[in-house]
Amino acid sequence: MLLHATLLLAGLIPPSDTTKFYFGGENVRGCKQVTANTVYTDSLGFGFEGSAVRDIRPKGRSLVIGESPYFFSVKVPEGNYDVTVGLVGQRAPSHVAIRAENRRNMTDKIDVRPEGLTSVQFTVHVRDTFIRNAANAVVDRVRIKPRERNYAQWDNRLTLEFAGDTPAIRTVTIKPNATAVTVFLAGNSTVVDQDKEPWASWGQMIPAFFQPGKVAVANYAESGESLSSWIHAKRFEKVLSLMKPGDYLLVEFGHNDQKQKGEGIGAFTSYSKDLRYVIDEVRKKNGIPVLVTSVQRRSFDSTGHIQHTLGDYPAAVRAVAKEKGTALIDLNKVTKVMYEAWGEEKSIKAFVHYPANTFPGQTTELRDNTHFNNFGAWEVAKCVVKEIQENNIPLVKLLRKNLPAFDPAHPDSPEMLYWPMSRLRASAKPDGN
Repeated sequence: MLLHATLLLAGLIPPSDTTKFYFGGENVRGCKQVTANTVYTDSLGFGFEGSAVRDIRPKGRSLVIGESPYFFSVKVPEGNYDVTVGLVGQRAPSHVAIRAENRRNMTDKIDVRPEGLTSVQFTVHVRDTFIRNAANAVVDRVRIKPRERNYAQWDNRLTLEFAGDTPAIRTVTIKPNATAVTVFLAGNSTVVDQDKEPWASWGQMIPAFFQPGKVAVANYAESGESLSSWIHAKRFEKVLSLMKPGDYLLVEFGHNDQKQKGEGIGAFTSYSKDLRYVIDEVRKKNGIPVLVTSVQRRSFDSTGHIQHTLGDYPAAVRAVAKEKGTALIDLNKVTKVMYEAWGEEKSIKAFVHYPANTFPGQTTELRDNTHFNNFGAWEVAKCVVKEIQENNIPLVKLLRKNLPAFDPAHPDSPEMLYWPMSRLRASAKPDGN
């Protein structure tokens, strides 16, 4: 009872409760009412943030619509949550995308029925910076970087972003899920939930490929991190504090590790030692480690083949995976196939290459051959899924049913991805290269 009262005073939803929101002018029993004037405050615990929304009343019942994208946040404790959204169609067919936290892609393109209600469900992970022991007492905290303080995560809030053809919400239901398998991600800027356009990563795209209610993707990667710095920032300690038996940790580093210098530093020495440490600690928690080789950089030679730029780091990951009997996703191998299938010219469409003034405040040309745009991140996520399937990693049973077949040797074209642009944009590239 004391915990329940404390959470209510803090504006938080108790972990055992289901909370329903009704968007419109009517008071609906069992629901919290939300109108266009419901602006988020910590004391209220829910509302719109920085969004242009309005109330409309088609056919006698009100609902809320807004300019794409708009943001709705709910203050909740750390944990995994099933979210169900009821979208209302207008006169013509429309399409909507829903993202969570730092532009984390939760759904494929949603086809909203004209003048009908379309229900969508997904499972999302919410976190804070505190590290707690088994008695739930705070014992430490993650050493986040200054820029992370502005992220739409680490904040005890579930933030939903609605984008597309003037998305119209009727209902949102949030239910704690203590049984879903948590798939933790460890990595650098190629894995992190990038907070601003036009950058993106495979880690923020992959939630849409898993079955709702059964999997929550918890992305603990951060730009600029090596495996050793990720551990030292207590990100790994945070993951272990939350991990339950049967949860996964996917680990992909290498880009920043190869820049480290000093005695004993190297792919087959310090890096391999840290990989073994991570594997052993995850297994102590009865979790399942999965090693991921470094995604390729876009670096072509004169013959149209990808040049190997990551030294011994991918080979070290393969060796440790074999030594420890750990599942392996060979992203280095499959992205080489995919980039060469596109070729040097077409592959630009998967990376952050844009002329000056494409985005607000972007006065110079963007030419980044390491970091993906939304399309590239989506395609790399498909490569990860393909590797899960090809290697029969048990996660395969938790993927969405009837996923379209994907062959890295025959990748998609950019128009295949439905991604209404977010309002959050930046012209400076993430840390790391």
